[in-house]
Amino acid sequence: MIIKNANFEITAVSPAQYPVADFPEVAFVGRSNVGKSSILNTLTNRKSLARVGATPGVTKAVNFFNIDNRMFFVDLPGYGYASVSKDKKSSWEVVVEKYLFTRANLKMIVMLVDIRHSPTKDDKIMYKWILDSKIPYIIVASKADKISKGQIQKHIQVIRTELQLSPDIKVIPFSSQTRQGKEDILDIIGTLL
Repeated sequence: MIIKNANFEITAVSPAQYPVADFPEVAFVGRSNVGKSSILNTLTNRKSLARVGATPGVTKAVNFFNIDNRMFFVDLPGYGYASVSKDKKSSWEVVVEKYLFTRANLKMIVMLVDIRHSPTKDDKIMYKWILDSKIPYIIVASKADKISKGQIQKHIQVIRTELQLSPDIKVIPFSSQTRQGKEDILDIIGTLL
């Protein structure tokens, strides 16, 4: 899949604000600071399409990006940032759950997990929800440039074990710095949609 045009469409905090265009949507989920903005910028060849926050846990809304006037990439608020108050955390969860549970246009989920760390309790909860939803998904191990190439498979195996992935589920190592994994991710999205 080749992306020619990518533009910010809208920020929404409730379903009434979601775009009305009937395009398929690919949602990007993951912990705060896992690199959702970076992967969106890399996949679309745009340096600042999605803003990379200086402070993790700041994004509180659902951001829609129009991809070639035929689909939306959807950036969901990150979960699991420790210094966020319980009230804030719970309001973000409502925003994310409303999107994930009610959006008929949602056709695929890209779940990002930081390759350097074992999946967290929040990652496991998200993965269980994805499995239960029956929505097609891929797992992306972000920040692959932060570890040596020789350690990548070892770290991916930790992710596989912790999330209890079946052998047929591929984990794609990804780096926004080296663009490793970019073509694999775009090919899977293009094939599915």
